[in-house]
Amino acid sequence: MAELWLPGMEGPHDDFVARLHRSIERFATEHGIEKAVVELELRDGSRYTLERLSPEPGYGFVTITPVAGGDAPGELILPVGAIARIELSATPDQPERFGFSVP
Repeated sequence: MAELWLPGMEGPHDDFVARLHRSIERFATEHGIEKAVVELELRDGSRYTLERLSPEPGYGFVTITPVAGGDAPGELILPVGAIARIELSATPDQPERFGFSVP
């Protein structure tokens, strides 16, 4: 078994998500865009373009809301340790539904 993960109090998820939201806002401001595109890659190679990220339910888990469309689920609750990479980029010239909304 390569890795065993058990849920538990793994740290301040509210702070992690708040800092990530600030990074996204800073990126958008620095690039002169209203919304940044936020792509999340999981350790299994799955990739999602995000609409939102929430620190709930906590205890080692966060909730992501992928942009609707295709095979994307409505929401995913996943362990923070499953996140391999988060990419920020400028919003493409597409309808306003695309891009990350910071609360």
